[in-house]
Amino acid sequence: MADENNIEAGAAVAEVAPDAAVEGRGPRRGRGGGDRGRGGNDRGGRGRRDDRRPRDDDGGEELIEKLVHINRVSKTVKGGKRFGFAALVVVGDGKGRAGFGHGKAREVPEAISKATAAAKKAMVRVPLKEGRTLHHDGLGHFGAGKVTVRSAPAGTGIIAGGPMRAVFESLGVADVVTKSNGTSNPYNMIRATFEALGEQTSPKSVAQRRGKKVADLLRRGGASAEVAAVDAEAIAE
Repeated sequence: MADENNIEAGAAVAEVAPDAAVEGRGPRRGRGGGDRGRGGNDRGGRGRRDDRRPRDDDGGEELIEKLVHINRVSKTVKGGKRFGFAALVVVGDGKGRAGFGHGKAREVPEAISKATAAAKKAMVRVPLKEGRTLHHDGLGHFGAGKVTVRSAPAGTGIIAGGPMRAVFESLGVADVVTKSNGTSNPYNMIRATFEALGEQTSPKSVAQRRGKKVADLLRRGGASAEVAAVDAEAIAE
């Protein structure tokens, strides 16, 4: 009689044990693969990080991007040669702001993107006369590169070649005459051009620095008071 009770008790335990085991494993599966799992969106960190987009540093404005020069470079290593690319890019908004940058990478698109990002961070503002030409002549010098920039009347166009043309097109200059002496290295030419543009000043800035009126400065050129007053009002910056 005792043996029969033991057999019945063992069978009852065998019938209950699988269900208990399933109930014991259930919460563990839910913790690892449920809605509140490590990869789920309820924990917040990783699910939302993938949805973030790059911030627009330019405020949504459209920029003119020009690829000036791209060079393939190689490095000799133990297994052979390792090739890379260097890009020079000029960026401007066509309204008096421009910058240049260069980048290096193993692939051409990545090098161009690096150079473009560097150019956007290094943009400078250049005062323009009537929004189409420079206020005065200028000289730029960097290394073996020497450039001369001159203002021009309306209808002249951009008389510049190579890297210098890309700078003035992205800057928004419509009439200018330039001359490059010395090296034809695009890096030195670009730097010399930006040095010449960095020396540009407008009549308003000169008048403010000297504590005078713009009309007074224009009259020293021989213009009458009426003409100087009209010209002073027409100067935008």
